[in-house]
Amino acid sequence: MPALIAHAGDQAGWRYVEFFSANIRNPNTRRAYARACAQFFAWCEDRQLALTTIRSVHVATWVEQLQEKHSAPGVKQQLAAVRMLFDWLITGQVVPTNPAAAVRGPKHVVKTGKTPVLEAAEWRKLIDSIPTDTVRDLRDRALIATLTYSFARIGAALKMKVEGLQPKGSAWRLRLHEKGGRYHEMPCHHSLAEALHAYVAAADVAEDRKGWLFRTSPGHNATVLTEQPMDQSAAWLMIRRRAAAAGIHAQIGNHTFRATGITAYLENGGQLAHAQTMAAHESPRTTKLYDRTKDRLTQPEVEKIRL
Repeated sequence: MPALIAHAGDQAGWRYVEFFSANIRNPNTRRAYARACAQFFAWCEDRQLALTTIRSVHVATWVEQLQEKHSAPGVKQQLAAVRMLFDWLITGQVVPTNPAAAVRGPKHVVKTGKTPVLEAAEWRKLIDSIPTDTVRDLRDRALIATLTYSFARIGAALKMKVEGLQPKGSAWRLRLHEKGGRYHEMPCHHSLAEALHAYVAAADVAEDRKGWLFRTSPGHNATVLTEQPMDQSAAWLMIRRRAAAAGIHAQIGNHTFRATGITAYLENGGQLAHAQTMAAHESPRTTKLYDRTKDRLTQPEVEKIRL
């Protein structure tokens, strides 16, 4: 706990702890916000400020200094953390006003996402390069297909249980546990169903309904799975290894396949509103960041410049 908070008394200390433990549920957000708030209060302590003497001018000065070393999105995130914390302290009657409320962060407008996207031929090259000899091979193919065809976030895919594959007539539906504790159901593309059927049969997990769907494979034994789920770092390493083996040198990662799936859907005439629903996005603007169809400027288009 920052010394500045501790010096403000027990009520401030408990309110500070509760902000991170009770108010923020996402562990990644909790870590990022805790780091930002700790750095801000350390900055204030260096200037001999107390919790009740922090003013908007101090927060604005801190933001200006942050911009010298951090990108606009990073500065905006840190300012948001401090602003939210002060709102929490106000409702807990620790401070009367929020000094960060009137401070504007740096302007940052994003129209196109930076996540690398694979062309259809590249994606097929990657999938075809993964053999089908072992259960680990089939797991990797199934995970990549899940991320691509269901637009799933990597966290949601890795949190899937076997029971998340729900029969729907002769097909399947995927039940994904998304951010904020929400569940999202997605019809299962026929190509994804083929990959999942092959993997589930080889892994012999169909009856383990409460078990994790995508499991770790220990050491160099590619024919055995544990009962433990893969984590995001293991999935990223798998993808980088499979990409290298396929001769794909772009810096792709877990999120590449979500962006690739959305781009392919829109490129083939899919509607933005439906893509938003399938991706479980709150805003169509977020979905549009994944649309790279406008990036695909071809040589024939350029040759239309006739003088």
